[in-house]
Order: sequence, then structure tokens, then C-alpha cells
Amino acid sequence: MAEVTCDGRSIREINVAIKSYIRGGDNEITVTNPGGRHNLGVAILEPAHVTIQGSAGYYCGALADGSTVEVTGSAGWGLAESMLNGTAIVHGSAGNGAGAAIRGGAVIVYGDAAARAGVSMKGGLVLIGGDCGYMAGFMGQKGALIVCGDAGDAFADSMYATVCYVGGKIAGLGNDTVIEALSSADVEFLDATLERYLPFEIRKTKPSGKNFKKIVSGRRLWNFNQRDRKIWQEAL
Repeated sequence: MAEVTCDGRSIREINVAIKSYIRGGDNEITVTNPGGRHNLGVAILEPAHVTIQGSAGYYCGALADGSTVEVTGSAGWGLAESMLNGTAIVHGSAGNGAGAAIRGGAVIVYGDAAARAGVSMKGGLVLIGGDCGYMAGFMGQKGALIVCGDAGDAFADSMYATVCYVGGKIAGLGNDTVIEALSSADVEFLDATLERYLPFEIRKTKPSGKNFKKIVSGRRLWNFNQRDRKIWQEAL
């Protein structure tokens, strides 16, 4: 296992060191003393596992394709933003825009997430073990967003084909958003996903799949209709 210390290094030097180890064949890398720095582990395009021991700042693990970036503390804004594939795991909580615009892979936050988790996601999975802030799932196009705790206002606003699940309370649904009955396939998916991604000590405190609410698009904003002018005005 290779080790990269952040002490006395710029962000560029840290990321260059990580990628140099990967090119040399090391696929298990530990980053020590991160000190909440921004842009750690950005644009890793190989199937390596990078463990950041501590907390990271903005855009940790962004632009990834096939890597696993694991943060043992918390992460700032834009966790795994625009990830094509791979996995991002945060043991603590995450700032605004966790999993924003991802196209695939999985973004897993054991704790809470701030506003706009999964905003404009185009595929993949965003799983929040705790609560999330307002406008989570905003304009989500594909993929799944799972919030085990409570969700803030304007949840899933103006969403397309992302499917959302909430285990706790929803402060308010967004425009063109409806609650749909869970199917047996939904319950199986939720139980299997939570078992796969959440440690037992966290998972045992969360609701089971059958106790989640399923939220989908009402599809009234998919195509303009004069009758829906008011909802279009609210969305804009």
C-alpha cells in the first residue's frame, strides 16, 4: 500500500503523486493529513482505491472513471461531481451538491448531506445514510437517489427520470413531483442496496425497504402544455 502525505505539498503535487503510484501499479493508496484540502483525488481514471484519512474539501473525487475514493472524515461541496463511473464513500457528512451530475457509479454518504444532493444526476446511485437539505434530486435525469433520513424542501424539483426514495419525512415536494406506491422490486432494490453499501452498525438504525417512500416525476414538465403554464412558471 502506497502512502501520500499532504504535508508541505500543493494540491497539484498531491494528485500527481497519487496518479504516479497508480501508473506504477499501486492500486491501494492512503492519503494522510488532508487538512480539508479541496480537489483531492480528482480525475482518477483507473480502478484504484484511494483512502483519504481525515476530511476533504470541495470536489473530492470529482471527474472519476472507475476509481474508489473513500474519505474517513467528511467532505465539502461537489463530492464526486461529474463522476462517470466508480465509487465515492464518505464516512461523515457531505456539503452541497454531493453526486451532482454523475453519469454512473455510486456516491455513498454515511452521514448527512447538505443541499442539492444528486442535482442533475444522469445515472448511477446517490445514497445518503442520514438527512439531506433542500432541492435534492433537482432536475435528476436518470439513476436513483436514496435518502434514509429526512429530506428538505423542494425535493426532486423538476425531475425527469431519476427515481427517489426517502425513509424519513419530506419537508416539501418540488414542482411536478409525485409519490408513487412501492413495488416488490423497489423493496428488493432498497434492501439489497442498503445491505451492499452501508455498514451493519449504520444500516440497523435505518428503515427497511418497505418503509421508504418512492418519489417520481409527474411528467407534466416533460413537454409544454398550456394547461400546465402555472407549474412551468413556478419551475422557472
